[in-house]
Amino acid sequence: MGIASLLLERGLITQPQLDDALAEQRATGERLDRVLVRLGLVNQNQVMQVIGDQFHMPVVSLSEMQIDRAVLATLPAKLVYRQNCVPIAKTPDTLTIATCDPFELSVLDELRLLTGCSIEIVLAEEDELRRFIRENYGVGSDTLDAMSGAAGPVQVAAPGAADEAEQAQEASVIKLVNDVLYEAISERATDVHIEPYEHELTVRYRIDGVLLRANVPPTINRFASAIISRLKIMASLNIAEKRRPQDGRITLRNKGAEFDLRVSVIPMLFGEGVVLRILSKSAVLLPLEDLGMPRGVLEQWDSLITRPHGIMLVTGPTGSGKSTTLYASLKRIISDEIKCITVEDPVEYHVPGVNQIQVNHKVGLDFAAGLRSILRHDPDVVMIGEIRDKETAETAIQASLTGHLVFSTLHTNDAPGATTRLLDMGVEPFLVSSSLEGIMAQRLVRRICKECGAAYSPDHADLPRDFELRAGETLVRGAGCRACRQTGFRGRVGVYEMLRLTDEVRELIMRRASSPEIAASATASGVFWTLKEDGYAKARAGITTIGEVASAMVT
Repeated sequence: MGIASLLLERGLITQPQLDDALAEQRATGERLDRVLVRLGLVNQNQVMQVIGDQFHMPVVSLSEMQIDRAVLATLPAKLVYRQNCVPIAKTPDTLTIATCDPFELSVLDELRLLTGCSIEIVLAEEDELRRFIRENYGVGSDTLDAMSGAAGPVQVAAPGAADEAEQAQEASVIKLVNDVLYEAISERATDVHIEPYEHELTVRYRIDGVLLRANVPPTINRFASAIISRLKIMASLNIAEKRRPQDGRITLRNKGAEFDLRVSVIPMLFGEGVVLRILSKSAVLLPLEDLGMPRGVLEQWDSLITRPHGIMLVTGPTGSGKSTTLYASLKRIISDEIKCITVEDPVEYHVPGVNQIQVNHKVGLDFAAGLRSILRHDPDVVMIGEIRDKETAETAIQASLTGHLVFSTLHTNDAPGATTRLLDMGVEPFLVSSSLEGIMAQRLVRRICKECGAAYSPDHADLPRDFELRAGETLVRGAGCRACRQTGFRGRVGVYEMLRLTDEVRELIMRRASSPEIAASATASGVFWTLKEDGYAKARAGITTIGEVASAMVT
């Protein structure tokens, strides 16, 4: 019986669905089982089970297997990648191969000739197989094998810029760089760090705010110059310039999504270091409800962002999610009746219905100049990427006092500290107290992995002194699994602090009171929710760990 007949017999598809898939197959020429999976009529596991029954082959789960390195070394990486198969067991006469495609019988002959063994085939899901190969053979290892074996196309060091440009345009180098970038995107990385040292080239991904080494073979060091040159060509930078820092941008498409990569190249002791910030142009902006705000904070912020005028500040260190909060706030209030203009450096995400301006220091378009100009465009809502100086602060305040709702960010550790930072910039206290309406401080903490998270009873000595553990109460932590790269965390969630300005707080600002005084007054008035309170609440709820909260509070 064919695969289609077996799927029909087991009730996994219907005859009309099969007819649709056959029509699609005739149009595309794809194999029928792949058409069925692509159309969402069945999943890969169901197809694997049917194929296994048809060919009398067992189906294995590679995620649960530990394979000896000597067995993995039986086949070269370029063959493993090309044929999408991996050795999982070996005896003197027999080699067991896991594959997702048992129909390619010519592969068996190639493997027999190469290894001198008889070949046994087992089946594995395609996605699981590809992940297993990346983890055990390294990203781009097939390309590096081919490059290392090539006699002439790629040299370790090129004597001139013309040779470097030619080297960087080699198909093998292009594929290697693309492999590294696509792997970073698939792993949800926000940054890629390529760092040259004396005897190695290190590639690291920042995932959920933490730098983790990418699994690339050590032979990548031999082609460091070609990799850097390729990235500089993609970013339209000068590959001959190696003494000065350079900045550029790369637009990349992956699986229908478009990504904007901000590239920074800096000369270092053993070569040029590159950092790429990955921004998804097609990312879906999260609504405020999905950012992790406590109900009380969300209700207060909601009431503030619907006001006709005033300044709303979001504070926190770099990478704490301030821009995401501002975009979500804008998306919540924008309508046909409201005109919103932003001045950003850079424009990270495109928000429908919002007029966004990119800062350009080369022509004198900074935050202050951009803000002065957009006020002549009759906006109702204005967003300034960051208040960095007195001029920008005073222009923003004047905009709020003349009937505009202004959003912006500041780099301060907590919400009360935003008031003293504005005063330190030289802004008059009466302007700060009359224009500010609310201040949000935030951090990002890693979420406990849902796959491996489990409850445990913590030792009191390991908990902060001000964290009270109730009798019989347990916390949650992740043991580490393949889904979270053995970290115990997957994804991030915001931790928030909210300060709403009351008459008492405004009076303290007029008297240039310190941050602790303002915090004490706001706490007594019940209008201050602290970062620590929210972090502890999320730890109790099993969303994150006490260690993550403590780390966030330090920064």
